[in-house]
Parts: sequence; structure tokens; C-alpha cells
Amino acid sequence: MRIGRLGEFGKERAAVIVSDTEAVFVDDVIGDWDRKALHAGAMEKVRALDLAGRPRVNISDFRLGSPVARPTKVICVGLNYLKHALETGSTPPTEPVIFMKAPDTVIGGFDDIVVPPNSLKTDYEVEVCVVIGKDALYLESIDQVKDHVLGYTISQDVSERHWQIERSGQWVKGKSFPSFNPMGPWIVTSDSYDPGDVRLWCTVDGEKRQDSRTSDLIFSISHCIWYITQFMELKAGDVINTGTPQGVGMGFKPERYLRAGQVVETGIEGIGTIRSKVIAF
Repeated sequence: MRIGRLGEFGKERAAVIVSDTEAVFVDDVIGDWDRKALHAGAMEKVRALDLAGRPRVNISDFRLGSPVARPTKVICVGLNYLKHALETGSTPPTEPVIFMKAPDTVIGGFDDIVVPPNSLKTDYEVEVCVVIGKDALYLESIDQVKDHVLGYTISQDVSERHWQIERSGQWVKGKSFPSFNPMGPWIVTSDSYDPGDVRLWCTVDGEKRQDSRTSDLIFSISHCIWYITQFMELKAGDVINTGTPQGVGMGFKPERYLRAGQVVETGIEGIGTIRSKVIAF
């Protein structure tokens, strides 16, 4: 099943994506795809519906918002693809590198990426994004992870490298500018998707910059989720960006960062693509 949210910013409505071009609204039954609704059994309620008996709408008539509403946590895994770790000059980590970014960076997958004032190093990062469906804390084994995952979507983990790397402190400073996490176009539920070996890519103005597979992950997605629950409670609706492969702007010589007017397209096999225009603040 594919689920998402359609509508103007701040007025999105929960929907089930029934084809590549059509959707069915379900907000009258569950409210929204958020923590409260997921805790109240939103998925079970939607699965029990007769979707064929509900009116269909054309997806193209609506803005595609972020497929999960108001996540309270955006957790990120850094340096999690071997070739990406090597391109940055880093030693591959022996444990997952975990950091956070501000939750209100999350926007729709076709919304604009805004380059901050005076930024010369705004970068792109395609990532498989996990959406948590059931609270998880201190999971005993990786085998338990599947029971806590709602599904998977595409995340563009935009990064400002000057603030991330050259200023003292944590990476969160380079990750938390407004618009720095386009997400979408929808969530593919975990019962119909396996992210273990899928292709992911990113283009800038049509030029392929990143093109890899999740088989290059240092730590599997399930391992990362299990690992995070050992020190943090995951709540329904939380999202996890699981790392980016090689080909980021920082990895080129000379470096190749985003500038206003460019278009970033981000895709993952079996999920789809998102597309954002880069604009200046």
C-alpha cells in the first residue's frame, strides 16, 4: 500500500495512493498520518475500508505534502555507505553515526529547497527514509524491527557543509535550515517493500550525481533502527534518514554545490521520485 498527504501547505489531507495518478482521501476516518492517528490504529482502520467505494481524485490536481505529518524527530545516520565514507576521507565507522536535524525541515517532495543567506556549500543527499509506525524502545533483536516500521519513503537530506563541518559543534547546525528535508512522494508500507538492495540516485539539472544501491550500506537499515532504540525511544511518525551514497557535491574535486535556479531530482527504486527547485532565500 502507498499512503500520502495531498493539499496546500498546512492543509494537507491523508490519502491512500491507489494508482500512479489517483488517490482516495481517508482523513474523515483517521484524521491525518501522524503520531496520534498511528497510535489510534490508523493503518488498521484504512485497511478495513472499502477503498473501491470511495471517490478517486487526480493526484496532479494537488500539491504532494510530506507523507507523514509533523514528525517529532528526524534522526539521521551518517557515513553509512562505504564509498561515501571513503569519498569524504573518513574511516568507515565501527558503529552507526547518529545525529539529528530539526523536524520542521520536513517539506513536501516537490517543494523548493531554499539556499540560506551567504551559503556557498549547500549540498544534496539522496536517502532511504524509514517512517516508524509503532513505538520502539530497547528492542532485543533486529528481528523485532519489522513490527515497528510503517514504511519507507524518499528523503533529500540537504546539508550546508560550512555550518556542518567548519563551524564547531554538532552536525545539526548544517542540517536544520528551513526546507532542508524534502520528503515523498508517498510512503510505501513495509508489508510491500524490501529496502535491502534497491537503487537510489540523485540528479542536478539532469546530470547524474549519485547512483548506488543500498547493498553498499555499512549498517543495514534494520540494524540502524535496532541500534537507535538502545538509547532513544522511537515514536510512531518519527522518521530516520538512513545515509547517503557517494557522489555528493562535497565529494567532487573541485566541490560542486547547489545554486539557485538548479533542479534536484531524487529517486529510489520501488518508491518513485521527488523533484525540487533550488531558490535563494
